[in-house]
Amino acid sequence: MLRIILAFLLALPILAQGRVGTVQVRVATDHNDWRYKPGQPVRFHIVAVQDGHALADGKVSVRIGPEGVAPKMDQVLELNANGITVDGGTMKEPGFLRCIATVERNGKTYRGLATAAFDPEAIQPTQADPPDFDQFWAEGKAQLAKLPIDARLTPLPDYGNATVACSQVNMQNIGMSMQPSRLYGILCEPKAPGKYPALLAVPGAGVRSYRGLAQMASHGIITLQIGIHGIPVTMEKEVYDSLGAGALAHYPTSGLDSRDRYYYRRVYLGCVRANDFLTSLPNWDGERLAVTGGSQGGALSIVTAGLDPRVKGLAAYYPALSDVTGYLHNRAGGWPHMFRDTEGRFMHRTPAKIETSRYYDVVNFARRVKVTGLYAWGFNDETCPPTSMYSAYNVIPGPKKLMLALETGHNTVPEEVEAVDAWLVEFLGRK
Repeated sequence: MLRIILAFLLALPILAQGRVGTVQVRVATDHNDWRYKPGQPVRFHIVAVQDGHALADGKVSVRIGPEGVAPKMDQVLELNANGITVDGGTMKEPGFLRCIATVERNGKTYRGLATAAFDPEAIQPTQADPPDFDQFWAEGKAQLAKLPIDARLTPLPDYGNATVACSQVNMQNIGMSMQPSRLYGILCEPKAPGKYPALLAVPGAGVRSYRGLAQMASHGIITLQIGIHGIPVTMEKEVYDSLGAGALAHYPTSGLDSRDRYYYRRVYLGCVRANDFLTSLPNWDGERLAVTGGSQGGALSIVTAGLDPRVKGLAAYYPALSDVTGYLHNRAGGWPHMFRDTEGRFMHRTPAKIETSRYYDVVNFARRVKVTGLYAWGFNDETCPPTSMYSAYNVIPGPKKLMLALETGHNTVPEEVEAVDAWLVEFLGRK
């Protein structure tokens, strides 16, 4: 029997082995620091790699132009084992010039990019500062102050650890109408008696549950991680998925035609309400309060620091909602890109919506941030373009430091997160 099986196997045809594997498209600038002076030419080097070796054949599509707008160069070139170098031109004004390269292989499309910076510290916002900006938000905070906090806590023993106790908390907040809404979050507190600093963690975009910051609380910090949608933050994933695809699908532009009905009015004031709660806790030390978040959370960190004088510091990753009017001036604007020409054929480019954006743009809160801040992003971010983020950063009057992970897009790397967390622990540990 064994001889029969062996004879059968030897009689099978030998099939050629196809080569499969991920292709990496690597794009680099000819300056190691990715920086150029206006008018200085940029050369981009492009190589496609598979299994550790450069592809010697095939085609690469190359698009080059200012980030976030139509490319000025769009061509197809031949790959070679040494890679190809493309003249990217230059920019005459401060901004970012981006090269996007795509390669098709085995029925899949692979993509890489690099973004050259032209004097980014000189970028200025396009967004206007309304003369009644401070009055508008002072009235909103006064309305909020009339509402009792009415905090209700539900213990979450599985969320904590040996030194930290966690609870879901919900409290009263401004509503979209005359009726108040609720604000939910995960509170993590050191179990040991004492007085502690507090950290508010504000969320990125989307609809999801939260687990809280128990690890950060282990450093002797009261933490509160909030959601923004007025719903509990401990439900099943299916509930959030349904809401995200349904009632909350377009929340970033909901009510944009009115500064009093825009979705983010309740959200921005909700961040102040979260601080009302934190500063009311008997174990808060009465002095140290910071805020942190990324993307939408980076925006909310700057907004909260600009609105609430109790905040003493912030750490913001790639802030969204920054200089959203950039697209009206033929340059990149911030997420959610409501004024980009691809968003529903200019559906949001109405005078009323543009006017509303002035009261919610992170740029105008950044002008009012006087406390110490750490900021972090990369040049390859396509969700929150660096042009928009520098527009906000450059007008911040308070002490500030920018930590760049140049090659990152809309993401963080472990070293970056470790550095920011260490900064927050050190900052909140000061007395």
